[in-house]
Amino acid sequence: MSSFKDLRIVDNFYQTSAFFPMPTTLVGTLSKDGQTNLGAYSLCFPYYVAGKEYYAMLLECRNSSNTAQNILRGSRVSLNFITDERKYFREAVRLGFPGETTAEKMKDCLFTLERGQADGERPLVVAQAFQVFECTWDGSLENAYLDKAGMLDGYDPPYRSFNGITSKYGAHFILKIDKILMKEKYYDAIIDGVSSKSFPRVPVDYGYRDSTNFWCSAFRKPYPEKIQAKDGDLDSVKYAAKRIDPDVTFTDEACARLTKIPRIFLKAALSQMAEIAKEEGIAVIDEYALDTINDKRRKEKRK
Repeated sequence: MSSFKDLRIVDNFYQTSAFFPMPTTLVGTLSKDGQTNLGAYSLCFPYYVAGKEYYAMLLECRNSSNTAQNILRGSRVSLNFITDERKYFREAVRLGFPGETTAEKMKDCLFTLERGQADGERPLVVAQAFQVFECTWDGSLENAYLDKAGMLDGYDPPYRSFNGITSKYGAHFILKIDKILMKEKYYDAIIDGVSSKSFPRVPVDYGYRDSTNFWCSAFRKPYPEKIQAKDGDLDSVKYAAKRIDPDVTFTDEACARLTKIPRIFLKAALSQMAEIAKEEGIAVIDEYALDTINDKRRKEKRK
């Protein structure tokens, strides 16, 4: 006999039929009059993470919301990630309540707004956020730019599959990441090395809600678990290294330091190293050259 019960799947299943951990974000958009509108969302996830010409997030929302209507009208978005102070989550819940105009909801907003760093006319960002993604909706996907604002009672078909108006009451937006802004404390941690003490106090929205409450958990200090990397065969690394670039040679000692790279990522890693080596005028990658290459990667990351 199964140890589980079969729970009926209904609309908004992540809230009504599940406990689903999600981020707590404040999505900034521009209203008709150019005022920054903040809406609280948790259905916001990485979408394009590698191998594309840009990186992107996916935002899912009600198509009649201020947020959706503003994106359809103007495309520029800020994703503001807040910390776990209870007053912030209380304000996020307030900002997520439907039906108010931008002027009404933002009149006594708890959060301080400031200018971001991406070009063009954009929504302001939340100063209390620990990180912000400044984004632009890619309306070219599925020709979603043809979807227009103004239908507040629901949209008629046909619907798009993954971008724009996707159902009578729903919308999906693929948001190109233009800038990732990070508060200095966490920026330094990512660049110089993260420890358990350097994580931001990230809240977790538990998904499930009832008729009266949203539920959120406070931050708990994360604990590390060592990656169980297996040493690759040195001969395999040497074999791959010899075939990466005819103008760059890897020494046996350098290859020995690369045996922990998972085989699926080995070719990409070696190619990147060879590319940096050629930029630096290095023809032979030895252990000293590996340190030089890693230093350049860190400097590029800082930029």
